[in-house]
Amino acid sequence: MLRPTAVQYTINRPLYSEDDFAEDHEKNYRHHKTLLDHVKAYFTCDSKRAKNAALSLFPIIGWMRIYRIKEWLLSDVVSGVSTGLVAVLQGLAYSLLASLPAWYGLFAAFFPVISYFFLGTSRHISVGAFPVLSLMVGAMVTRLIPEEGPPLYNITGLDGLSPDQQRVVVAASATFLMGIFQLAMGVFQVGFIVMYLSDTLVSGFTTAAAVHILVSQLKFVLGLVVPGLSGPLSMFYTLEKIFVQITDTNIADLVISIVVMVVVFIVKELNDRYKSKLPVPIPIEVIMTIIVCGVSYAFNFKEKYKVDVVGQIPKGFEPPLAPNVEIFQYTAMEAFPMAIVGFAIAFSVAKVYSIKHDYIIDGNQELIAFGVSNIFGASFRSFAASTALSRSAVQESTGGKTQIAGLLSAIIVMVVILAIGFLLEPLPKSVLGAVVIINLKGMLMQFREIPYLWRKDRPDCVVWIVTCIASILLGLDLGLAVGLGAELISVVFRTQFPRCSVLANIKGTDIYKDRKDYLSIYEPEGVKIFRIPSPIFFANIEFFRGKLVESVGFNPLRILRKRNKALRKIKKLLKNGELQMTDKGLLHTGSAPIEESEDESNMEGLDQPTDFRNLPIQVNWNSELPANICVPKVDVHSVILDFAAVSFLDISALKGLKAALKEFIRVDVEIYIVACDAYILEKLHSCKFFDDEIKTSIFFLTLHDAMLHILEKHPEGNDTNIKVIPYNFHDPQSNGGGILRSRDKLVSDSETKF
Repeated sequence: MLRPTAVQYTINRPLYSEDDFAEDHEKNYRHHKTLLDHVKAYFTCDSKRAKNAALSLFPIIGWMRIYRIKEWLLSDVVSGVSTGLVAVLQGLAYSLLASLPAWYGLFAAFFPVISYFFLGTSRHISVGAFPVLSLMVGAMVTRLIPEEGPPLYNITGLDGLSPDQQRVVVAASATFLMGIFQLAMGVFQVGFIVMYLSDTLVSGFTTAAAVHILVSQLKFVLGLVVPGLSGPLSMFYTLEKIFVQITDTNIADLVISIVVMVVVFIVKELNDRYKSKLPVPIPIEVIMTIIVCGVSYAFNFKEKYKVDVVGQIPKGFEPPLAPNVEIFQYTAMEAFPMAIVGFAIAFSVAKVYSIKHDYIIDGNQELIAFGVSNIFGASFRSFAASTALSRSAVQESTGGKTQIAGLLSAIIVMVVILAIGFLLEPLPKSVLGAVVIINLKGMLMQFREIPYLWRKDRPDCVVWIVTCIASILLGLDLGLAVGLGAELISVVFRTQFPRCSVLANIKGTDIYKDRKDYLSIYEPEGVKIFRIPSPIFFANIEFFRGKLVESVGFNPLRILRKRNKALRKIKKLLKNGELQMTDKGLLHTGSAPIEESEDESNMEGLDQPTDFRNLPIQVNWNSELPANICVPKVDVHSVILDFAAVSFLDISALKGLKAALKEFIRVDVEIYIVACDAYILEKLHSCKFFDDEIKTSIFFLTLHDAMLHILEKHPEGNDTNIKVIPYNFHDPQSNGGGILRSRDKLVSDSETKF
């Protein structure tokens, strides 16, 4: 029953097949560019394109022209100072994740920021070390330069260097290669690759990374000497070594870590709760670092309590370092996923802030910016850079408007490197471990997504769980590969086995829905409407054909074969004089019908159209046949295929579809295809899909057009639910206002039932 306030509307137009519509409405010809056209356009250069290229390559030009000094400068200064202090602390902490001396994290907080200032399109992210990337670097460095035993490979150029220096060369060379991968992807415009990393996959991956990071920091929190490990199950081997030494825990380190974590956690919660009232978030990590650093120096924690501290921080920058090309071959398998993960995380964060502050970011330019930043940073002994969520949140929440805040944060880091780094020498490493662990809260809390995903989308939940478990067990690089495989399998599963349905008319409307979902439906006798909600391609064409056969209730190929076998028997009986023509039809006058041998050639012939030549009658296959010949009856005379959700067909699917349509046509079932995309129609024409059996007239604009056509052709299946009213279509713009053609009129209003 209709709602009293429901808005009514009337459709008054001709009934259209695709052929009729093309005849009445001339299409606008559009020139489709060829590959050569795109290549020519890409290499064509003029002043306007050169200007756009410069603005695209150096986004700083765009936002510097609109920079509001009076309104934005103070906010950027405050944000830059706050972010710089956090960047110093996180740089030191994340350097330990990378299995490098702490002060190299300062280089990662300085050099990449300078490059990104000129080339990046995001105005709010803070570039520098990211814990997941740092952990991946650490696993790679530990694999090549183990803390116990000789290096895994005899690499030229590492001779005479200390283990720490060797690790720095390996990390810098791998970062250089990572930058090359990112720069190449940006130049070749493949920024879309990040789309293959779904939010679900990234969530599961970063959660597993957080577990790895948590375990890796336990040795600093407990004050234990545990060598870094890498490879499958390395996390469990690390836990084993920790528990073996658990009785050697340094109580001073443990107490410091617990105090720092508790205080930082409480203040961070207060920051979140009262962020609308606080002018800037309280930089509690920096405050606790300064306090503990001062206490450690005053009470000489290093000597009295054997606390492991940061130690000597060399003043100034180190000379540039050329990458070791030989290392490339040993790190390429890790560098590529690092490039993808680093860009995916940074782009996701940048996209959030670009939407919030209403500006545009360019994925390909971001790849170029991060590629150059990592190449430039690696030349000065930096390790892999992306963006840290917490640090970017500080930059944005403290009022940062542009990357001037990022530049000022780099200046703060530079001051530490050149002048005051010695003040951080008494800082216990347990403080850095505690800061890293407390910043894992957001990533670890992603475990709460599992129940939600299980209720809403189980394939996505499986991807999350598989990615997380694989990354925990096998390591982050192999885990990411397994997660991608699981994600692709889920996509294939969804498209290969879509939820097909049989539709029915909703009474009183021209709307068709799944007949299982509604009560007030109308299904004309002998008509089936089948819908497949996915592309049709080589992997799901057989599934499509199977579901179509299931929906109509019979296999047309089996029916065709039985009819041809029956026809052969009838012809043989007629030839032998055992069938006679009577007023009531054929009368069997002989003995039991002769059984026909079924050799291979005969079986092949059974798939061909029924041949009534040399037969004095037309067989009604739904009536009783003579001589006890049995052929299943077919109650369906028309099948409509709803292609509204079919976005493409490949060649294999096209052949399979053609075979399926011919099987139905050969058993006298009319096939109609509706709402077919124009691109698919063009492809069908170009691939010679149509022939004497399959004609273009089977395509209709809408499902209701096809239904009205069928009901006019088979009026015995019509009732008061759907009415077809003939009328003359009048075109007032034609010469003399004459009659163009007579068609069927679609009527849909409150007075007409469908």
